[in-house]
Amino acid sequence: MIVGPSRRTVLSGALAALAVPRVREEGPGRPNIIVVLADDLGWGEVGFQGQQTIRTPTLDRLAAEGVRFEAGYSGAPLCAPSRCALLTGLHAGHGTVRENPEGGQQLSLTDVDLTFAELAQLSGYRTACIGKWGFGPERPGQPSHPNERGFEEFFGYIDHRHAHQYYPAYLWRDGEKIWLGRKSYAPDLLRDEAIGFLRRPSKRPFLLYFSTILPHSPSVVPGDAGPYQDLPFSRANRRHAAQVARLDADVAALVRALRDSGRAGNTILLFTSDNGPHSEKGVTPELIDANGPFRGDKRDLYEGGIRVPMIAWSPRLRPRVVAEPAAFWDVLPTVADLIGAPVPAGTDGRSLRGLLTGGDHEGHDALVWNRPRKVQAIRQGRWKALRFAPGIAGAPPEGRVELYDLADDPGEQNDLSATWPAFTGSLLSLLDRSIGPDPRLPYGLRTLVDGGRLTVTLHNGSSVPWQDVRLSYEPAKGLRVGDPARVTLAPGSSTGAVFLMPGGSGRVWAHFRTGTRKHAFRRGVFVGDLR
Repeated sequence: MIVGPSRRTVLSGALAALAVPRVREEGPGRPNIIVVLADDLGWGEVGFQGQQTIRTPTLDRLAAEGVRFEAGYSGAPLCAPSRCALLTGLHAGHGTVRENPEGGQQLSLTDVDLTFAELAQLSGYRTACIGKWGFGPERPGQPSHPNERGFEEFFGYIDHRHAHQYYPAYLWRDGEKIWLGRKSYAPDLLRDEAIGFLRRPSKRPFLLYFSTILPHSPSVVPGDAGPYQDLPFSRANRRHAAQVARLDADVAALVRALRDSGRAGNTILLFTSDNGPHSEKGVTPELIDANGPFRGDKRDLYEGGIRVPMIAWSPRLRPRVVAEPAAFWDVLPTVADLIGAPVPAGTDGRSLRGLLTGGDHEGHDALVWNRPRKVQAIRQGRWKALRFAPGIAGAPPEGRVELYDLADDPGEQNDLSATWPAFTGSLLSLLDRSIGPDPRLPYGLRTLVDGGRLTVTLHNGSSVPWQDVRLSYEPAKGLRVGDPARVTLAPGSSTGAVFLMPGGSGRVWAHFRTGTRKHAFRRGVFVGDLR
């Protein structure tokens, strides 16, 4: 059902005189965006944060030339909920996916899960997800598939566990399985696919989400461990070091392709990791101080499990080190801000644009992490509280709470909860208020094709009015036709129109403005579409 101030049936023949002129595909100055996500790379496994054993020259150079976040935080201490936070702008107290499969039922993304890729796609960007998606089911055409969540192109793993295979039997290209016969090293295929995407000529700006599986366990590399073969470590640890080095080399290849394409000057690259270092299948993170000075690793809500490498690089940015905490759920509002889309309301993030440029920035009152039925954490300023469920990490039947002063005790060794019980209780009360149902509003363009009728609905899911809204339909062959009405959409409201679509494909448009800024959302449609 269409709700809002307008609902009209528009006949393409009758309104040919109202054809809307085509707009430019790429607005001036909008940056290309690359998000590189490592898998289980610890805060201390990179040279720019003190790593002495493994060389990461490319990442070190990008950190020196770009913006380094000293307090960069993942969305969770393990894969799926962390990636959900990155993509959707919600922490794990609000997001759809709050568990990994081994922690209980891992939910899939749904139609209401707006991702940063959908924002970019609506705004005319060419979008691709290459690598590990991490949300099942392994089936095309369902709401949790990357093609349905804003990525025009997808190559890689859909399922969480499938991504543990370095020599897989198959990978997915969009909705089709590509059979490999377990003969190809997947990280190399993913890297080459990303390079091809970057080199492909296009007038449209792009967003690339490169989600490598390096250096997740098992410690698999082609051949031996290269320069780390003679380290006095176990086979698993030597090859883990080689995995981190290959990750650095893959980032170097992406940057080289970016420069070769002539697009580096108008591109922002964000590099980070989904959680802290793993200790799986024989890997010993303590050997190389993989978590730096922090306590804990993957699966822990101590700093070592959630404090991750985070850098933003672009020739457009001046080098700086940022002490202000930044978290995965800040990425979606940052992308919206950079590409000029209205920032969705109800997310937990804050745009990092001011921290990237040295301008104004609205920080967080608190950062929240949630592992249902296990452990929760909240950071407010220098203070961090943790709450363990009964039986988790040695907690007694009544559970356990801890309080740390991260300014004086970044290694979380001195529990102050008994010294400051009232303050600890106030932090936990804020934590409780921060966990609940999804607070977002419906956002963007939705289409439904039924019997030659195309129904278009535009949802204002931002916090500001959308003015002079116009909806139109542009068939693949023929003139664009539009609804002549111009309406204003208040936050949380919707408007719609119905067009005749006798066959084939086309594109729907929504033109509007917020203040003096003009916006143009677009979405491709075809007969049988339901989005």
